[in-house]
Amino acid sequence: MLHKGMKKFEIDEALEGKGDYVQIDHLTKLSREELPLDIKKFVYVKLADIYEKKGIFTNAAKIYDNMAIISIAFSEKVKHYVRSAELYIQAGVFDKVEEAMKKAIGEANSFEKQDIYYAVKGFYQKQAETYINQFKRNNAAKIYEKLLDMNLTESEKKEITKKLIGLYDKLGKFNESRRLSSFGS
Repeated sequence: MLHKGMKKFEIDEALEGKGDYVQIDHLTKLSREELPLDIKKFVYVKLADIYEKKGIFTNAAKIYDNMAIISIAFSEKVKHYVRSAELYIQAGVFDKVEEAMKKAIGEANSFEKQDIYYAVKGFYQKQAETYINQFKRNNAAKIYEKLLDMNLTESEKKEITKKLIGLYDKLGKFNESRRLSSFGS
């Protein structure tokens, strides 16, 4: 069992050979303890890695949000909030994406704000492509709809509209396809 006062290598040794869910249980209990900052971050990173490996993206995103809260450097806070946004996109929890993105922008300097926006837009596009490759067309359509609400260039809007119309046709959403076709032209 893990306890307060353990060093990183001791935590690793204690977790060695244990199943993922046992590790999650032990690490979660340890994360609730009053720990030195470096140990708390270490525990959070281990937890987030396990959650990501298991495909539990919402929990991994929450862990990154917690890491941002305890981080001191603004650049580290921004990095963790952006990672949280990416994981919320993978989980399909779009309202939390907006929240994480706003937190990241709130901690960022003027140069980083635009980068954050482009990064999140890229995460949406990457996830939409993943869904298309997995034949999860409805999920991809939701992401493209979300992208259309973002600040896009005209060429990006046309490209996404074209993809969305194709998805609507494949999904049998002909009314939406016609509406988008007439709106896009």
